[in-house]
Amino acid sequence: DPYSHKLLSAILPGRAQQKLLEPSAPLLSVKNLKVYFPIKKGLFRTTMDTIKAVDDISFEIAGAETFALVGESGSGKTTTAKAIVRLLSAKGQVILNGIDLLKASQKTLREQRANIQIIFQDPYSALNPRMTIGDSLKEGLKLQKTKHSFTEHLCLLDNLLKKVDLPVNIKKRYPHEFSGGERQRICLVRALVLQPKVLILDEPTSALDVSIQKQMLVLLENLQKELGITYLLITHDLGVVAYLAHRMAVMHQGKIVEQGATERILANPQNHYTKRLLTSL
Repeated sequence: DPYSHKLLSAILPGRAQQKLLEPSAPLLSVKNLKVYFPIKKGLFRTTMDTIKAVDDISFEIAGAETFALVGESGSGKTTTAKAIVRLLSAKGQVILNGIDLLKASQKTLREQRANIQIIFQDPYSALNPRMTIGDSLKEGLKLQKTKHSFTEHLCLLDNLLKKVDLPVNIKKRYPHEFSGGERQRICLVRALVLQPKVLILDEPTSALDVSIQKQMLVLLENLQKELGITYLLITHDLGVVAYLAHRMAVMHQGKIVEQGATERILANPQNHYTKRLLTSL
């Protein structure tokens, strides 16, 4: 689409090189991740076949880096994201802070949830319509035991609202009073108040008007610079990848077919599917 073309043509010279000057140890390691869904048929629901939604993929993400999983609808990107945060059953390893999240106990998993948050693509269904914005923003704080007091987190909450250009007095209002872009920023604050090390962004601009997509990308970039947060970006939009991602992996039919530096892949793709994906823009 024209917006993606515009973003792709606007990649800043030397952007990736100036962003990641020094390689660092991986913050998040995904190893041999598999998510298989059985196909059951007949009266006794016998397993006849298996859908390999995510088929033995591996990647690592460094601190303060943006790593993008790119592919068409049905390629396995969102399934990967859900498996990482254990919203889906999976095999393999997902290592964060030296802890394998896939093998962690419920207690350990609860403790680690604050460190890895996910924002889904639809801001209209992400907020409970019966809860005020303030209650939605504080919901995660009540569930998580963190090193900061509740009062300190409320102060952080107000600071984050200012950072995303939302007034602090919105907390008594309800979701229906806000636009899609405003709701997406509210969801962003709700995740960031827990001070996660990794934020998974599932199609962060797809539900937004073209006029405000660029604003969201600039906001995400500025927050990363200021907070040192790591992003796992899930998207089909190569324009968004070009703007935000240091490195990327291309997914097709549950597998990673190519991964590496974003600028290298966009300029000189090696895999035939990646080439087709680029020419389809």
